[in-house]
Formats: sequence, structure tokens, C-alpha cells
Amino acid sequence: MPRRAGAYTFAALFSVESFVRALNSTVVSLQAYDILGTAQKVSMLSTAVSVTVLLTTLMLPHLLGRMRRRWAYTFGACLMIVASLALASHVVAGQAAGMLLRNLGAAVMNITLSLYIMDHIRRTDLARSEPLRLSLSTFSWMTGPALGVWLYVSFGSWGPQLAVIVSSAVLLLLFWYLRLSDDVNALPPGNLEGFNALRNLRRFLVQPRLRLAWLIAFGRSCFWSTFFIYGPLLLVEAGLGKTLGGLMISASQALLLTAWLSGRIAQRHGVRVVIACAFGLCAAASMFAGIAGTAAPYVAIACLLMGSVAASALDGVGGIPFLRAVRHRERQHMTAVYRTYIDFSELIPAFIFAFALLWLPIGMVFVILSLGLSVIGWISWRHLPKSL
Repeated sequence: MPRRAGAYTFAALFSVESFVRALNSTVVSLQAYDILGTAQKVSMLSTAVSVTVLLTTLMLPHLLGRMRRRWAYTFGACLMIVASLALASHVVAGQAAGMLLRNLGAAVMNITLSLYIMDHIRRTDLARSEPLRLSLSTFSWMTGPALGVWLYVSFGSWGPQLAVIVSSAVLLLLFWYLRLSDDVNALPPGNLEGFNALRNLRRFLVQPRLRLAWLIAFGRSCFWSTFFIYGPLLLVEAGLGKTLGGLMISASQALLLTAWLSGRIAQRHGVRVVIACAFGLCAAASMFAGIAGTAAPYVAIACLLMGSVAASALDGVGGIPFLRAVRHRERQHMTAVYRTYIDFSELIPAFIFAFALLWLPIGMVFVILSLGLSVIGWISWRHLPKSL
């Protein structure tokens, strides 16, 4: 019988999974801009895709029934492959389908991997294991965005998508090796469970600690989704080209190496201090980046990279409030609801920005983002327990 998997097992798997997603992370928005022609239309497409993904994500455990986790994770990776084939078509329908399937594949893998982690990493070890997982994925996010954009510019729409397909195959091979091996790193068995989505949503909302954990995760994800979509578009509109946008995203991901530092600080001063201060810095950096805008794009780059340091700290410890608050018997059901922060962080900003960009320059999306991050940081400071 397989023994308990450790932090390095999940970190290795997450690193390869991150590379699969990183290759397309910047290409998706740049390709949508090339097809649609304006940042406002990109926002409209992102909004439509996010609504569909959100509704589907809530129903995923019900749709997948009692599927074994190993097959659910495999299904998620296969969705990433199909998404790449759709994106390679370089037409509006293929772009929409590819964005939808890519997000759904990421959702399935995210839910499944989170369940593995909660079952096999002790709560007292989360402040160490979560920053480790993020830090070891740094190489993937350092190289993936820039490589994906270079392949797109050099070889067209098929370039990055072929790389994603190959990387997804490698991910499946690694997953099944870990799943089938009988050593200390073997991934244990387990099923998904079907459930009533609305009942679990009500159950989630009546728990204040879960609501706060969701809000924190939503805030940090809002920064990244806005940065990944509108950061490169800001540089394109400033006349600096697509390649620099990919390099900026990759440089920001190199800063994930600082995630381990947030874990050390959290162990000494508490998770509450790290989360609240990180939101404050992230808000200030976003504000200055928005003010700089296309008039001073290099200043905007510097500010966004500073914000990435703060967001990396949130990545390192921002998930801990949920992991500590969720009850053992409700892990699968509440994880599916909690994971919607990703979909909402793509839906709500894109919806707001679609209207804002009708009248305002693209830099203002970061000013609007800053205001939201400031509110979430204040709520976190007020309501997170000091003992966390």
C-alpha cells in the first residue's frame, strides 16, 4: 500500500503543471488582442469565458461524480491539450473555446491536487510546505511566459501550443509514475464526490473564516489576472512590443523565489501580518503603475514588478487561512466552492475593465485594482486572528 506523499512530491508535480500553464499565460491575451484588435474586446471575451468557467467549476464534482482522483487529474491535463489545439486555430471561436477549456483543465487539476495536499500535509506544516511548493515552481514561471511569447512571435499560433501539448504529456507521465510507484513519494488513492453545488455554497457562506479566506485568495488572484492580461497589453499600446511583455511576466515570476521568505516571516510574526502588509504594498505598486501607464511604461514595469514581490508573499501564505479553517469532513465540497476565487478574479475585473476601457486609458485598470486591494488588505488586518 503506498505510503504518505510529502511536500516535495507535490512541489515537483506542481512545478511541471505550472510550466504547462505558464507557456500560455501571456500568449492567450496577446493572441486575443491580435484577433480582436482592442483591449476592451479582450475584456469582453474574458468576461464571457469566465462566466462559463465559473458555472462549470461549481458543477465539476457533480459532473465528474465519484471519479477516482487519478482519472480526474488525467482528465484535467487532457483538457489542456485540447485547449491548445483550439487556440492554435487562431480564430475567434477557437480562441474562446481554448480559453474555456484551458481554464477548466486548470480547475480540475487545482481541485484534485488541493485535495491530495490537504489529506497528506499536516496543518502545522502548511506554513513551510506551501511556500516551498510556490518557490519550486519559480523556474516554470520564470521561463514559461517568455518562451511562450517567443514561440508565438517566431512560429505563429502553433509554436507555443505544441510546447504546451508536449509539456502536458510530460506532466501525465510524471503523475502516473508518482501514482503507480510504491515508494515514499507515491500518491495515495481517493475519489471525488458528487454534491449539490447550491447547498455547499450556502454551507460555505455561513462560515466567516471560509468567507475571509476566499476574499484573501480572490484579492491576490485579481492582481495576477490583471497583471497577466493587461500588463503586456499596456506595453503593446505603449509601442514596446510583445516580447518585452513576455519578459516582464517571466521576470515577475522569478520573484516567486521570495515566497519562502514570507513563510519564514509568517512563522515568526504570524500569517496576518504578512497578508495585510503584502496587500498594502501590492495596492501601492498597482496605483503607481496605473498612474505611469503608457506615458512612462518602464516606470509601470518597475512598479508592477514591485507589486509582484508582494503578490508572491500572498501566494506563499495566502492559502493558509482556508487550509486551516476548512473542516476535515467538508474538504472536498468546500474546496470546489473556494476554488471559485480564481474564476471570480478573472470575471469581476474583466467585467469592470470592459466598461472602464470604453472611456479610460489602459493604465487605469491598475488604479481600479489598487482600490480593491486596499479594501481587502484592511479587512484582512481587521478580521484575521492574530494567532493565525
